[in-house]
Amino acid sequence: MCGIAGIVDHSPPESKEHLLRRMLGLIRHRGPDAFGIYRDEDVGLGSARLSILDLEGGDQPIHNENRSVWIVYNGAVFNHPDLREDLEKKGHRFYTQTDTEVLVHLYEELGTDLFNLLNGQFAFAIWDKRKKTLLLARDRLGIRPLFYHLDNGRLRFGSEIKTLFADFDIRREIDVRALSDIFTCWSTFGANTAFKNVYQLLPGHYAIFSNGKFSIHKYWQLSFAKQSGSVEERPLAGLVEELSALLYDATKIRLRADVPVGAYLSGGLDSTYLTSVVKKYFNNQLRSFSVSFTDQRFDETAFQERVVRVLDTDHRMIRCTEKDIGDNFPAVIWHTETPVLRTAPAPMYQLARLVRDNGFKVVLTGEGSDELFAGYDIFKENRVRRFWAKQPDSSFRPLLIRKLYPDIFSSDTGRAGAFLTGFFKKGLTKVDSPVYSHMIRWDNTSQIRTFFSEDLRGVIEMADDFADRFSAGLPAEFMSWDPLSRAQYIEISILLSNYLLSSQGDRMAMGHSVEGRYPFLDYRVVDFACSIQPKFRLNVLRDKFILRQAANSLIPSELALRPKQPYRAPISRCFMAGPNLNYVDELLSEGGIKQAGYFDAGRVGKLMDKCRKQDGALLSERENMALVGIISTQLLDHQFIRNFPAYPSPELQNVKVYSY
Repeated sequence: MCGIAGIVDHSPPESKEHLLRRMLGLIRHRGPDAFGIYRDEDVGLGSARLSILDLEGGDQPIHNENRSVWIVYNGAVFNHPDLREDLEKKGHRFYTQTDTEVLVHLYEELGTDLFNLLNGQFAFAIWDKRKKTLLLARDRLGIRPLFYHLDNGRLRFGSEIKTLFADFDIRREIDVRALSDIFTCWSTFGANTAFKNVYQLLPGHYAIFSNGKFSIHKYWQLSFAKQSGSVEERPLAGLVEELSALLYDATKIRLRADVPVGAYLSGGLDSTYLTSVVKKYFNNQLRSFSVSFTDQRFDETAFQERVVRVLDTDHRMIRCTEKDIGDNFPAVIWHTETPVLRTAPAPMYQLARLVRDNGFKVVLTGEGSDELFAGYDIFKENRVRRFWAKQPDSSFRPLLIRKLYPDIFSSDTGRAGAFLTGFFKKGLTKVDSPVYSHMIRWDNTSQIRTFFSEDLRGVIEMADDFADRFSAGLPAEFMSWDPLSRAQYIEISILLSNYLLSSQGDRMAMGHSVEGRYPFLDYRVVDFACSIQPKFRLNVLRDKFILRQAANSLIPSELALRPKQPYRAPISRCFMAGPNLNYVDELLSEGGIKQAGYFDAGRVGKLMDKCRKQDGALLSERENMALVGIISTQLLDHQFIRNFPAYPSPELQNVKVYSY
């Protein structure tokens, strides 16, 4: 695992090296073990390496036999031993034991046809010196990030946006349209980022830059088409056996490393299943890590302790307080590089620090399971609302919503219950909408855009066109899929890579030089989940049905069948209770709000006053999201627009420089 950066232009090699040193310095947290640069008259490539394979000999950039092809690489290709063996049979000669070098020779052999052979999580850049062509690529699910800026035939790219801003000629400006999208669906949309003219290479895509021309190509597409239509159903028992075998192998190959591999352990089904596989088949000395909360509403300590007793892992835990979240939040936003509407990334940032403090660089984690096997409440809500829509005036069918969300209906006093029922009835009969499953979420979240300043509202015109823009890019066969698959596609497309794997995954872990590995996101598991009948993902209202069946033979039933507890973290009290946080007082002051210009100072002031009067507690979910969104946006502006770099890095030492 590493951080990468690069330049393509006709500046002198020495100028490229100077800029690359700045770029790598800003992402040294991604790879503090070694630094390398390749430069010539056309290109500069840089690597900040986190050593996991071939610790002594695997420093980057890496080249082919005649040094005509060079690579910088962030990630892991887990099937590299098989690929290497085949390449050696074809005459390729290796000088390292890394998966990085496998990619170089695979490119020589196959060019851009190499991607279908890769099982991994990666972002890389390959420079073909003979063709004067740069290849940029990103893994199927977008586990590893890759950003770029293109202007007048000059390309800058890197693992994080801050690498691009190391070039002071690139203008730093928050994209207010992207900000509006974040305040609607929790994430930026498509290739856009929170900054104008800064883009991400989308998951499952590669790009070619040659002779000043930049072209983007898709090599993989998430699809549920295999199970749509009249497909003969396979028996559940056989499918359970197949899933178990896939997860066994997906876990096995993700243990390939020359350093110890640990595991995150939340106490939920997904991490418990993976940890059980490791303990049973591979490693009797597994180190596991978890985060607990002083706020009991979010704490899963009892379940974590139960799993540790059953599996006998060597366990380490960190206790997260409201103060911890508030104190760490500026660093969290420096790493997310985008506004967020939840504080959930902050505890993950602390957890990664715990991992690193224990001398570990690699952890297995269970992300992806809820998206693939329908583990979220939004999938159940979609099913219930469609059932209700068949008889919209029924007084009994809405009761299923109350059963689905007992917490929010717990204070049902008649008026409150009627309001909530009405809330879930919005757009109830619009079942033919491609985005039916997410309409309520987007509508609810978009209400916090009322905190935008008048000027910003004028720029974006507050048009509710996000659903139309998203729908326009859906696959042609999308509406032929069943409603559950459609909902899952939307959730995966918008939130998996752009939020879950980024703000809570890669960016928090790599902030402490830790690589997360995701067995559930092995492309074979993804293809399997998309191909099975919907009832094996969501059985009536039983989420992750087939995964629970597979887990039942591996872990105790009370853990395999335990209802999901969504991962959440405390919010408003982290910023507004206890001792004042200087950055909150400064950035959310009337002057701070007006200076930045994104929000209405009067509305923000009223929100702050309300929060303080309630001892820091905002009871409304919408108000909590608004508070976090405002604070994180103000921090982003402070750190990246007005005071960049907010966290300066020291001069790099011992950089290997190659010039050919």
